[in-house]
Amino acid sequence: MTVLLVVAKAPVPGAAKTRLCPPATPGQAARIAAAALRDTLDAVAATPGVTPVLALAGRLADAEDGVDLAAAVAGWPVLPQRGKDFAARLAHAHADVAAAYPKRPVLQIGMDTPQLTAARLAGAVRRLGAADTDAVLGRAADGGWWALGLRDPRHADALRTVPMSTPDTGRLTWTALAERDLRVGPLPVLRDVDSWADALAVAGAVPGGRFAREVAALRRILVVGGRR
Repeated sequence: MTVLLVVAKAPVPGAAKTRLCPPATPGQAARIAAAALRDTLDAVAATPGVTPVLALAGRLADAEDGVDLAAAVAGWPVLPQRGKDFAARLAHAHADVAAAYPKRPVLQIGMDTPQLTAARLAGAVRRLGAADTDAVLGRAADGGWWALGLRDPRHADALRTVPMSTPDTGRLTWTALAERDLRVGPLPVLRDVDSWADALAVAGAVPGGRFAREVAALRRILVVGGRR
């Protein structure tokens, strides 16, 4: 059974989705981040045949909607993120899962793609399980990536050499995996949420979710305040 690993930051004002500020305030950005995380957790929970795990930076007790988020992950293993930078935290998260769930494949996602559905996640799990695949990578439209799947999660150590949050992160991650002689399969390209323009576009694609409702609420505030 595949481990579906969610790597997330507790949506604390001033620490989460700061690139949405402006137009959002830190509190509004944190509420949008909390909605994105909750939509993601719901999609994971609805995905059949996986073991969900959360690797968390920060504390849900300090977060916007922390009570609801804690309820959403009740019963999930929650691992603290560790490492001096994001690449190290990702590598450690995969290593921790490998130790807890030996010989299990891992599909890792973040909280920046609230448009994910259980069907899309199930498709990624099937792709990772294909006989000709050792890894899968879902690139993001900005050059990064939104999903990484590994038959052997110990290979996530390759991420330590990859600069994160750059327009070349996706390409360099693919190269780092290929240099380990891993057969990498592509997943669909998605737009992740970094900027306000990203938030508007993603909310428009999934208008029925919590994320879309929070984005719509902020849009109404901006219109009333005379800003767009």
